[in-house]
Amino acid sequence: MGIPLMIQENDNERIELLKKDFGIQKKIDVIRAGLKLLEKESERMKKMKRWKEAAKLVAKSSHAVNKEFQPHSRIKK
Repeated sequence: MGIPLMIQENDNERIELLKKDFGIQKKIDVIRAGLKLLEKESERMKKMKRWKEAAKLVAKSSHAVNKEFQPHSRIKK
């Protein structure tokens, strides 16, 4: 068996409310659902960080390429 988890009284009340709202039978299922959401959020944050880093790497070259095509634009500002 696992290590027993010590839950504070106010956390216990919140878990009980969530059990009722979602029709979940066990407290551990509420905890697991919360962990699953946190894992998804963590993955999303990691992806965002990678995308930002990738955008930084290509920003200079992208700007240079766009600048090359600027004079040849048919749309005059």
